[in-house]
Parts: sequence; C-alpha cells; structure tokens
Amino acid sequence: MKLKCESFDFDSDFSQVELSFNDSSYLDVSVFGQKNNKTVADTINHKRYEKFKEHIQTNYPESLEEPLGLFLLRLKNNGDDFYKCFLNKYGDKAYSIFFISNPAYFEMKGVYMYMSGNEVKYIGRCKDSMKKRINQGYGKIHPKNCYLDGQTTNCHINSMITEASNKVTLWLCEMQILSEIEIIEKELIRTYKPEWNIQRS
Repeated sequence: MKLKCESFDFDSDFSQVELSFNDSSYLDVSVFGQKNNKTVADTINHKRYEKFKEHIQTNYPESLEEPLGLFLLRLKNNGDDFYKCFLNKYGDKAYSIFFISNPAYFEMKGVYMYMSGNEVKYIGRCKDSMKKRINQGYGKIHPKNCYLDGQTTNCHINSMITEASNKVTLWLCEMQILSEIEIIEKELIRTYKPEWNIQRS
C-alpha cells in the first residue's frame, strides 16, 4: 500500500500486520469492575477523585471499605449512573482481546494505522516496540485503564475495533529515526484526518 505525504514528499510502504483475536474476549464484561486493589475510601483520598468524597460519604457511607470495582459495578447494576463519574469517557465500553502473534513485528517501531476496508481509521506512532503498543496496550484493556487516570486512548481504540469486529486491519511503516516517526505521524493525521484520532465526548 502506498501513501504519500505531499509536504514531505514521503512515499512509504505500509505492510499489513496480522491481528489475532482471542475467542475468550470479554465483550460482555464491565472491565472496570475488576479493579479491586483499592477500596472506595482509598480512592476518594486520591487527588483525582477527592471531588467525589462528600457525595460518597453522604450517600454511600456503608461502602467506604468496599473494593472500588465491586462498588461501581453494583451501582451500575442498580441503575445508579454515579459510577460513570470515576471512569473516562470510554471506560464502560465493550472490549476485545487482540494481539500481534508474529514475533517478526514485536520489536519494530514506526508509524502504524488501523483501517476498516479502504478507510484509514486511526494513525499512531510507536517509538519502542509494536508488541508493547498493541499486545500490552490497545489489545488488552486492564481495569485501571478504564478510570479517569487510566489510558483513555487505549479504551477508545479497543472499543472501536471491537465494534467494527473483524473488518479492521493493522498496517505498519517501519522506521528507525524517532524524530521522523513523530513528524510523519502528524503529517499523515493532517492529510487523512482519521475518524478515531478525534476523541469524541
């Protein structure tokens, strides 16, 4: 596949990187509910969540020592939307588990993109390793990612790929010079304006 960035006269080869999907993906699980390493009391003493302290102490005093994830999941199941206050805007989406299985790509870096059909959906950069970026990032949403201080972009992209199912493909332009990776990423985003690069409210 050939893409051209006019302002840099950049004509690059993107190669497709096969994505594997785990059949045991947690499409119907509220992943945020699995975060149980801190209690509600611990959490509202954190700077990011202290604004909820008065509301919690007034309305849920009996839940202060309850694990946070279990507490929020119970609120959700009871129809109490207050649980959403703790989550980023993509923190309660359906996710899937996917990964790069070919080790030849694990240590590669460069500019990558997700496509659906012939449409570029997302463009990003990888300055360390594709294994870390995909397998440990977008492809596996950990409970902590779902919260206000978590990885919003990971939740966003995973949920979009999950929604699009098997229509999404991953492409990589391998590059070695880190400064060029960032320049080309920005230029490609300006050129193609991918839908998923705009995080919507």
